[in-house]
Amino acid sequence: MYIHIPFCKQACHYCDFHFSTSVKKKPQMVEAICKELLLRKDEEPGTVETIYFGGGTPSLLSAEELQQIFEVIQQNYSIAEDAEVTLEANPDDLTEEKIRMLAASPVNRLSIGVQSFFEEDLKLMNRAHNEKEALQSIQIAKKYFDNISIDLIYGIPGMSNERWKKNLQIALDLGVPHISSYALTVEPRTALKSMIEKGKIAPVEEESAREQYEITIEVLEGAGFENYEFSNFGKSGYFSRNNTAYWFGKPYLGIGPSAHSFDGFQRKWNVSNNTLYIKSLEKGEIPAEVEKLSITDRYNELVMTRLRTKWGVSVEEVERSFGLKYKDYLLAEAAKLIRDGMLEWKEGRLQVSKKGKFLSDGIAAELFWIE
Repeated sequence: MYIHIPFCKQACHYCDFHFSTSVKKKPQMVEAICKELLLRKDEEPGTVETIYFGGGTPSLLSAEELQQIFEVIQQNYSIAEDAEVTLEANPDDLTEEKIRMLAASPVNRLSIGVQSFFEEDLKLMNRAHNEKEALQSIQIAKKYFDNISIDLIYGIPGMSNERWKKNLQIALDLGVPHISSYALTVEPRTALKSMIEKGKIAPVEEESAREQYEITIEVLEGAGFENYEFSNFGKSGYFSRNNTAYWFGKPYLGIGPSAHSFDGFQRKWNVSNNTLYIKSLEKGEIPAEVEKLSITDRYNELVMTRLRTKWGVSVEEVERSFGLKYKDYLLAEAAKLIRDGMLEWKEGRLQVSKKGKFLSDGIAAELFWIE
């Protein structure tokens, strides 16, 4: 289950997710989310294994608002006893009082949006926190939570390889067991894109991002982390169960404005407009669009998501799920990539090689079935 909390204190320059910097409608939004949870309770066929509060900034929820949502979930859904319950949080929200409140709730995993431990990077990205808050939030969180993940961004204009290594070392010194590390991406209609086009910020350099990604693998694997998905590094026992479920094509329920859902055969997404979302739910309607996925869509998605992971693509699963035609196509298209050293075989699975790792999405595209 994914729950989208569409509010932020301020807009990060690189972000293209759905959010609002006005929290005036937060109480109505929580009511609408609870209403959607009630209306969709029969869509969830089994036990909920993971709950993920994303955004936006879920750490803006009060204790009462969080409790209100959890009560509806607990009363209407079957939740696994060992369910992973993650809440994304910004360092500036994580006072000791806030962390104690979260620890007293069903939340058992924190994902902290640090992005960088250096002031110049945080200012460039227009983050709401500073480097002191980044450090303190983790130090306090460790007193109450064992399962902590942090986000870090590399490839930032002006970031040297040395500064990136220092970022990683600070994270290691803090002892967090999971790190999600993303390349800064220039998305359309963002402040970052506008500032680059106007020459206010230097462009993002792909070669610099590639070098810093390779540094990330070297440093974190050397410290006992496993690169189990392109952007995700975890110690044993601390892989994100929520994200792993996405990559393995498990059904998920998306609640809140702009949230996506998937039942194995069709994808559904809610309207990306807070006012329309709230008004629709007040009338007992869910403002969503639906797309039925063809067998080719599902094959392409499996290839794309699995190749990003350490598990790769099981040829046997492709044949079982899509038929011999798709298996033969996959093997034929993979042959050249194997010869070029971009893909390799491992126990009946196709995996991206170390040489091809930074290009995994492009490699996946080479294996797509094009109608």
